[in-house]
Amino acid sequence: MQTILGANGTIGSVLAKELRSYTDKIRLVSRNPKKVNDTDELFPADLSNTGSVDKAVEGSNVVYLVVGFDYKINVWEEKWPRLMRATIDACIKHNARLVFFDNVYMYDIKAIPHMTEDSAINPPSRKGAVRKQIAQMLLEEVKAGKLMALIARSADFYGPGNERSFITEMVYKNIKKGKASNWLINADKKHSFTYTPDAAKATALLGNTNDAYNQVWHLPTDSDTLTGREIVSLYAKEMNGSGKVSVMPMWLIKILGLFIPIMKEMPEMMYQYDRDYFFDSSKFEKKFNFKVTTYQEGVRNTVIGNQ
Repeated sequence: MQTILGANGTIGSVLAKELRSYTDKIRLVSRNPKKVNDTDELFPADLSNTGSVDKAVEGSNVVYLVVGFDYKINVWEEKWPRLMRATIDACIKHNARLVFFDNVYMYDIKAIPHMTEDSAINPPSRKGAVRKQIAQMLLEEVKAGKLMALIARSADFYGPGNERSFITEMVYKNIKKGKASNWLINADKKHSFTYTPDAAKATALLGNTNDAYNQVWHLPTDSDTLTGREIVSLYAKEMNGSGKVSVMPMWLIKILGLFIPIMKEMPEMMYQYDRDYFFDSSKFEKKFNFKVTTYQEGVRNTVIGNQ
């Protein structure tokens, strides 16, 4: 049995499709899980309840933690450590392997122009501190020999059906409305984005590869990184829309935060947009000889998939 905690999320549903290549025993866990494959087992659960986590993990060989909490620092600080602790304890108790789908918030600000699995861990934000805390919880149990686990890290992502992504909200939807795309801080800085079908396929592959465990992996991401303006141009070309870009400076983001809750969460993360942001996934690509989807292919597939 391979179990997905957070099965209704952006990655969870795509991951369920990819796991079908390895097993027909897939358990989908969320508040209201929906079948992706005919043979999926649905397990409704509130994962903020530690008892529910234990029951959800029972009988599993591999557990994928791909939960996405609301993008609010108070929610993250309250819920993430508790969920990670419950998941680790359940995996140890039931002898299950753990695959944790992570982001890059814990890396030092100086690492952002070229992030690798060995980049310094020194988060410059409260959200990054939470990610550091929960990753360390996992790695400490691995080091102690109590748990077999791996961390699969992704850059910001984009792809078909990804309603919550930055690019969907700020670029795709605006072009569709005939408006200029929005970008944060500086549209002339390079910024890596991971294509969600690649991320899901790679996560399934890692979870089913014995020697991939007990280490950190960057998920496959096109190394031909584009600037924000170049990404907008790709979308505009595929959608026959405007390639205009409206850049939102920090002062405007802070003002919008007074009225829009999600924007209130953004200022501490703007260091990721005021400089080049390059996510290096060469370790994964060399190990698995993986063909990464180019931005040109990914944007085309995203536009087609969203129609």
